[in-house]
Amino acid sequence: MRVEIWSDIACPWCYVGKARFEKALAAFPHRDEVEVVHRSFELDPGRAKGDVQPVITMLTRKYGMSEAQAQAGEENLGAQAAAEGLDYRTRGRDHGSTFDMHRLLHFAKERGRQDELIQILYRANFADERSVFTEGDERLVELAVEAGLDAEAARKVLADPAAYADEVRADEREAARLGANGVPFFVLDRTYGVSGAQPTEVFTQALSQAWGGRSPLRPVDQGDQGDGAACGPDGCAVPQQ
Repeated sequence: MRVEIWSDIACPWCYVGKARFEKALAAFPHRDEVEVVHRSFELDPGRAKGDVQPVITMLTRKYGMSEAQAQAGEENLGAQAAAEGLDYRTRGRDHGSTFDMHRLLHFAKERGRQDELIQILYRANFADERSVFTEGDERLVELAVEAGLDAEAARKVLADPAAYADEVRADEREAARLGANGVPFFVLDRTYGVSGAQPTEVFTQALSQAWGGRSPLRPVDQGDQGDGAACGPDGCAVPQQ
């Protein structure tokens, strides 16, 4: 079974939702048969690479809330993260474009290190003192190496604005096609969807329902033609003269 997760590194609920989903997956009896794929979704797709501002400033301008309301929201998110065992800086974080991070995540997917990198990027954005937005590409290269990726290869990806850009945009178009206008958005076997950072129990139910709802293979009616020649554990059928 495949679970696709649309998310953004700048999304705190994606950070929390991933932790809740992973708790459900860890207890799922068929967890070793579940493939998890992370898909790209930018909350702020029009933001220029160098346009960085404090999170509180971004929240007040984008949503029209007061600084007190924005800070209260951050405190609430910090509590939600702590409940899942996650570190979360409620003050002093900044906000910027995540497009290069998504490009790097597609590169990491090809190398089998996507889940490692996305977790490291979440931690770096929400918990670390250093910014993932103001230190340039070398900060992202450093995090890529921590995820087990080659530094020079990651540096080349970041230096080429076209590298994996089509893959990011394709993910975002697919999210729109599926009706996802916010993240996190979880799609299980392209049959069941879960929107938002739901409680772990909801993800447990979704995994069980999706697994149990898989349609068994239905053979095509072959009429009077019988079974065609095939190979199996005991060898291959040999036509008799």
